[in-house]
Amino acid sequence: MAAAPTTLPAAPDTAVVVPPAPARTPGYYVRQRLWANKPAVAGLVFIGLCALVALLGYWILPDNSPNANNGFVQLQKQPPGFKAKFIRRTETDSMRAANNIFKTWWQGQAAVSEMPVSNAKEVPGKVDSLLVEPWSAPGSQPLASVNLVLKDWKGNFQDFPEVSWRERTYWLGTDKAGRDELSRLLLGTRISLGIGLVAVLISLALGMGVGAVAGYFGGWADSVLLGLMTVVWSIPGIMLVIAISLALDSKGVWVSFVAVGLTMWVDVARVVRGQVLSLRSATFIEAGRVLGLPTSRLIFAHLLPNLRGPLIVLATSNFAAAILLEAGLSFLGLGVQPPAPSWGLMVKEGYDLLGTQAGLWLTLLPGLAISLLVLSFNLLGNGLRDAFDPKTQLSH
Repeated sequence: MAAAPTTLPAAPDTAVVVPPAPARTPGYYVRQRLWANKPAVAGLVFIGLCALVALLGYWILPDNSPNANNGFVQLQKQPPGFKAKFIRRTETDSMRAANNIFKTWWQGQAAVSEMPVSNAKEVPGKVDSLLVEPWSAPGSQPLASVNLVLKDWKGNFQDFPEVSWRERTYWLGTDKAGRDELSRLLLGTRISLGIGLVAVLISLALGMGVGAVAGYFGGWADSVLLGLMTVVWSIPGIMLVIAISLALDSKGVWVSFVAVGLTMWVDVARVVRGQVLSLRSATFIEAGRVLGLPTSRLIFAHLLPNLRGPLIVLATSNFAAAILLEAGLSFLGLGVQPPAPSWGLMVKEGYDLLGTQAGLWLTLLPGLAISLLVLSFNLLGNGLRDAFDPKTQLSH
């Protein structure tokens, strides 16, 4: 007879407690979407590197003279990787005092007198002189030797303790004035990012104010401001910058900053006006009116913060447009003036040399810098647009 099967006691029901998901702010999902977008991150990294170079400025330049403008006619249009030897004059006490670290960061360091040389030797019968052979390009007519008196010179050159000798490598060659192309290219990031930042700040401040007033109040205020936006929108940006420069009767770095900023506020104003028109009848705005909140608080504390996403995306787009506009103006001679190292001005200097061996890289290098920086801002703008899209967030 088969034994009856044994039954094990049933295990008590155990409820599995799943901890609730942590609350996430909308900004968390925006950051997650942005970091997942590799082109946008690559653009952000490149922009960060350019910003670091712009902040460090003269501290990291091979030629830290004001505007990286220390040039030598003998060394003009030399190819990348070119090396030259120099002897240098003694720095005076007043020059050392003037070249403090903060002034160097902002304005550069006063250039020390230098001379590119090929060789130097003792003058027979004169213990205080050197016979210096100035540097000359290979294949060109050698320059006459110079009898250099050692007074006011200092350093270490062969057996003469009064002379300073050093070798410098021009990694990206020299321009038509014999200036270090790498130093001017790096310093140009300060101008390009600076003009983009100032232009974006001016356009945001002016555009948000005009757009918010037009969208919130409507009526005749909206009609007048919309007409003003339409008129400004119809004027080409370059023509408007020229008119502003003529009105201010000046050309230069700061005039270019302001002029470019005053041409870009219409884009911001139109976006803000449209968003405010759709939000001014929202429930939270009506509740604020019932509570008696002032209009300025409703606009700046409740309406505009809800436009954060579109404004950030628009700011990156305007940043790229400002860099391109400044480069175009400088190329035409209407923006930043020499000897400031604007990328657009450097492209113009290289363009004038096209047909020569040096013209290719003197045009290509600043043009490539402009293209990479503008591309980075466009990639970042596209990534931010996708990151702030609610539909994209909900699908992940």
